[in-house]
Amino acid sequence: MSRQNYLFTSESVSEGHPDKVCDRISDEIVDLFFKEAIKAGHDPAQVRVAAETLATTNRIVVAGEVRTHLDEKQIKSKVKSAARKAVRTIGYEQDGFHWKKAKIDVLLHPQSADIAQGVDEASNKDVGAGDQGIMFGYACRETPELLPAPIYYAHKILEVLAKARHAGEGAAAKLGPDAKSQVTVKYENGKPVGVTQIVLSTQHLDETLSSADVRKIVEPYIRQTLPDGWISKDTVWHVNPTGKFVIGGPDGDAGLTGRKIIVDTYGGAAPHGGGAFSGKDPTKVDRSAAYAARYLAKNVVAAKLADRCTIQLAYAIGVAEPLSIYVDLHGTGKVEEAKLEAVLGKVMDLTPRGIRTHLALNKPIYAKSAAYGHFGRKAGRDGSFSWEKTDLVDALKKAVA
Repeated sequence: MSRQNYLFTSESVSEGHPDKVCDRISDEIVDLFFKEAIKAGHDPAQVRVAAETLATTNRIVVAGEVRTHLDEKQIKSKVKSAARKAVRTIGYEQDGFHWKKAKIDVLLHPQSADIAQGVDEASNKDVGAGDQGIMFGYACRETPELLPAPIYYAHKILEVLAKARHAGEGAAAKLGPDAKSQVTVKYENGKPVGVTQIVLSTQHLDETLSSADVRKIVEPYIRQTLPDGWISKDTVWHVNPTGKFVIGGPDGDAGLTGRKIIVDTYGGAAPHGGGAFSGKDPTKVDRSAAYAARYLAKNVVAAKLADRCTIQLAYAIGVAEPLSIYVDLHGTGKVEEAKLEAVLGKVMDLTPRGIRTHLALNKPIYAKSAAYGHFGRKAGRDGSFSWEKTDLVDALKKAVA
């Protein structure tokens, strides 16, 4: 029997956090090459990108592998423009990190032929995975989007504050792009009922602001984000607990793509396979299979086959079919786990090509996933967050009947 009464904490980081700046640039690059392929009339399924970004004081370095019809000069020019656009959109116009002034090095080279031979559509009918690995998906009934409450609300706090900052809304215009949140949720009888601790550290552009001043700015937004009654007189607040936070972003701390993988997924409430998402095209199962696992888990819970669901998928490089499918319903299932394991691969093609086709992943949809989580988001009309749809409910119910 799992514990019913406990505290659980998850953290999030804003779009202006140094690591998230790098994730955003890397995903803008993925989108760039998809857009360029589509514009030139090339098959977007042939695009290959693995872009890693490093950011520090007025310096951005992009390295990795890419396959594209563009020549080296075009790649460097377009990648630099994409990086500057990302930094400008986030809002960095500071002396130590400025979208226009930062020096950008582009060190992208062609994809390894040894890897390509196992994953190319033309050379392999059953397109193999781009690498070995294990991927996890998770869903539960704690929030409307079937995501664990601590990470869901940690994201929402920062998302609401960022929206207010971008809109220049009152005193929120004094906030900077870099921020971190942390929410400790109280569970009773296995359900989230309140928040015992709230942590928010946010950059501010006005050097005269104290921690108390910053709390006055952010507290109304936090209160409107959390469910009614979740904040009580006993809730402890930690707003900018170290004091002044003016120097932020990559000027305050270097950033790297892929360092916030727990923030990107379930806030520690569920396992993570270890692979980062950002900067990778969907032939990389680190990304696409993690999306598929979440999609399946969410549909299992939406179909009321369980209140909680964890799914693991495992792959080998160059091999199309998953090596294993594992399901854990955490004692909440209305159906046997083994039965679900047997049908998941039938209701959805879980080969890398099948995943990309089913979820329509060969599109420029990734930059918006770089901050505030890859899961628990609304599916967009442009095809973004397609893995958050619950359109597999009927098929699952029929398969296990």
